[in-house]
Amino acid sequence: MTATGADRDAPGARGWWWWARRRSAVFDGALALVSAVECAAEGVAFAGRAGVPEGAGALLGLLVGSVLLVRRRWPIAVVLVSVAVAPAEMGFLMGIVGLYTLAASEVPRRYTAVLAGMATVAVFVVTAVEMRRDISAQADGFDPNVWYVPVMALFMTLGLNAPPVLFGLYIGARRRLMESLRERADSLEQELSLLADRAEQRAQWARQEERRRIAREMHDVVAHRVSLMVVHAAALQAVALKDPQKAVKNAALVGDMGRQALTELREMLGVLREEPAAVSPAAPAAVPLAAVGRAAAAAAAQAAASGEAAGGAGTGDGPGLGALEDLCEQSRLAGAAVELAVLGEARPYPPEVGRTAYRVVQEALTNVHKHAPGAAVVVRLAHREAEVAMQVENGPSDAGVADVGLPSGGNGLVGMKERVVRLGGVFVSGPTDAGGFRVSAVIPVGTGGS
Repeated sequence: MTATGADRDAPGARGWWWWARRRSAVFDGALALVSAVECAAEGVAFAGRAGVPEGAGALLGLLVGSVLLVRRRWPIAVVLVSVAVAPAEMGFLMGIVGLYTLAASEVPRRYTAVLAGMATVAVFVVTAVEMRRDISAQADGFDPNVWYVPVMALFMTLGLNAPPVLFGLYIGARRRLMESLRERADSLEQELSLLADRAEQRAQWARQEERRRIAREMHDVVAHRVSLMVVHAAALQAVALKDPQKAVKNAALVGDMGRQALTELREMLGVLREEPAAVSPAAPAAVPLAAVGRAAAAAAAQAAASGEAAGGAGTGDGPGLGALEDLCEQSRLAGAAVELAVLGEARPYPPEVGRTAYRVVQEALTNVHKHAPGAAVVVRLAHREAEVAMQVENGPSDAGVADVGLPSGGNGLVGMKERVVRLGGVFVSGPTDAGGFRVSAVIPVGTGGS
């Protein structure tokens, strides 16, 4: 009778007919059996008073008492039967259990109030009649006050009917509260699961973004340095016998560029070797919500660690706009005619802006060595109020200069555009009318500094 219904949806629960559990069916069967025995005994007494065969009264009592078997499915029917047999002084247990079940069920409260009122009136009338009959049958001539019988009958009626109704209302409210809390817990678990999934997605995105950033850095460093090394190696091969001094100079340049490439690669690999701060393991929890919360926290911490790694790699020391002259000089030493034109007054820029501008010019010069050997190149750098602009334009390839056969992966322009767009800038590239190629980029200064 005090079941809250919390185990209705429990895993492994097996229902039988309208009962959620077999234990409930056994309990209701036991109640129906006790009620049937009680009603059968009361039916025999009623048959004696009514002058009908006692067997008929017993059979009627068995049928009436067995109605408790369906109290969970049809509580209204149980209360109506108990009201109907009240004049026969039958169904004491059935009336109490029926009122409790009705009050604890999901039946609308107005129906509960009407049926409880009907049961109360029926019990009050029967109690008052029987009490007056008992008083009249007393031989000592006891004559109570006119209000004695109604008041005593009312107290007895309320003592019988009020407790099961109030207890049923309490159990029903408690059951609904538990179901509401369970629904809220399920909803919260789903929300935490979604948060964990989103945190994992953010962590995956951060890892992919870091891979792309490292790939861009590796491409810029390796492609440019190795391209110049290949060009110098080809020149070294051509002049090794004719001009030993120039061959020695080119060999030294190749060594310097190799060391520079190794230094930059070592810096990037040093960032990769830095392990993120370990997330302290949480204590094992016994509830699913805590497990989901830990998963979300761990994924969020992993995403934050990846973001810190990306930010640390992206804001460290590296070549900036101040190194453009050295960059152009390296290309000149490789045999390219490179002219650097600077417009506006140079000023300090955020590291990300300076490095991105440097990489754009570096990759553009690398493409010139790959695709237009011997071409004249003009590098223009403009310092503006809220942005910095750069343009690398080369003419057609010099037919007299041998192509050293540098391979191309087709990722240079894509990497440059990704760098510039990530800082909120604009990147444009394409062939010129003179048969050359032009690369232009504009980077806002404020965005880069954020």
